Amino acid sequence: MSSKAVRIFLVEDDLSFGSVLKSYLEINDFIVEWVDDGKYAVEHFRKGLFDICILDVMLPHVDGFTIANEIRQINNLIPIVFLTAKKLKEDVLKGYGAGGDDYITKPFDTDILLAKIRAILARRDFQSGTKDIYELGKFIFNARLRTLTAGDDEKKLSPKEAQLLELLVTNPNSLISREMALKKIWGNDDYFTARSMDVYVTKLRKFLSEDPRLNIKNIHGAGFQLVIIEEQI
Repeated sequence: MSSKAVRIFLVEDDLSFGSVLKSYLEINDFIVEWVDDGKYAVEHFRKGLFDICILDVMLPHVDGFTIANEIRQINNLIPIVFLTAKKLKEDVLKGYGAGGDDYITKPFDTDILLAKIRAILARRDFQSGTKDIYELGKFIFNARLRTLTAGDDEKKLSPKEAQLLELLVTNPNSLISREMALKKIWGNDDYFTARSMDVYVTKLRKFLSEDPRLNIKNIHGAGFQLVIIEEQI
């Protein structure tokens, strides 16, 4: 995966180290948003669109493990790398238990961190693949052709409808924040684009209502969630 499009969410309270690490990652063509206080981390994460998180564990107010658990409620697929001076086995296991994809103890070689980031992203891309066609309940969704098909009934989606549905389909049963969806699809999150997105969500919800196992829930003040009820065997 090319690092030029990769957005990193960095949480590190050491101002000197955080500044150096941010600069190093930016020199290597990553886009970095850095937060230096755990208290504000989740709030910032909700407002952005990121590809990977790098979280220090020992932070003021809210520790990195707690932040990771909250991030997992928002996006359960995003890779998380923990940075910490804690080297005990119990701490390492706690990091992986909190959903970490890697656990790096300080001090560390920044080139090693860079290699790990690229390996994690490459593995994620390989596992997720690049798909055009998705099975969605009774529907077949073709993202490239922008069609939603059930039997002989085919609906043609607008470009924005298709982008929004693909974002939901690739993150099933996960909260998609309004800010993330608006920035990814519309490029900004002002009032007018937000109202436009609400219209598209309503249309998609109507389309999917033909299958009672599917529902796009509106999570008040947070975003949307595509709920898929699996059939009982």
